[in-house]
Amino acid sequence: MSAFLGEVIGTMILIIFGGGVVAGANLKRTFSNSGGWVVVTLAWGLAVTMGVFAVGSISGAHLNPAVTLGLAVTGDFAWADVPLYMVAQVLGAFIGGVIVFLHYLPHWKATDDAGAKLSVFSTGPAIPHTFSNLLSEMIGTFVLVLGLLFIGANSFTEGLNPIAVGLLIVAIGMSLGGTTGYAINPARDLGPRIAHFVLPIAGKGSSNWSYAWIPIVGPLMGGALGAVFYQVFFVGMISTITWVILGAVAAILILTLIFGKKASVLA
Repeated sequence: MSAFLGEVIGTMILIIFGGGVVAGANLKRTFSNSGGWVVVTLAWGLAVTMGVFAVGSISGAHLNPAVTLGLAVTGDFAWADVPLYMVAQVLGAFIGGVIVFLHYLPHWKATDDAGAKLSVFSTGPAIPHTFSNLLSEMIGTFVLVLGLLFIGANSFTEGLNPIAVGLLIVAIGMSLGGTTGYAINPARDLGPRIAHFVLPIAGKGSSNWSYAWIPIVGPLMGGALGAVFYQVFFVGMISTITWVILGAVAAILILTLIFGKKASVLA
């Protein structure tokens, strides 16, 4: 199996379990309806664990463009392969979203809440606030990539790394996920959001494209920052890309703060 196909399948598995638990908790007339945040975060952690177990030996199981970017920043992944991995991850997430749609087929019509249907596929803010929402996604993914680098720097009994990674996802979800639903993964949000847009979901409403850039840009910023932080403080390395990333992140945050405020005033 190629690394490209590995990332497709691994990310698909991630969304089948992750999107599946949200569908079970949010759609009407499921036995797991109203399962709650603890159930959702635990299942997302296990989703990542299973995805890593499935394709870790094939592609490294990034399953996340922000992780791919972070590993490229640290020099642990070739920049030339970054676009290929990102395409594979979005494709796998899209396929996973389609499978979740098919699995819960009669429950879409039984559910009146269009927002609940969209939440199965993509994230959204508890309180819409452009700058804060972007910051939340950035911080969550910063912690994710930094945590992955910590895990990778330690020796584990063979086979336990995916479990440690899954527990990291659970911890992020429980502690930082309540603001934006912790996409912390551009593919996890974009691929299923596209699926929501194209699928014939009864009463689905808007795919909320005006928000969609935040769970893409925020995680990419956070992933790059997490890698830079690790390189500077744990490896003792500062390079040109360090300053490029710091400058780009600062510029995006400043622009978001300015134009986010203007958008709020106009609203």
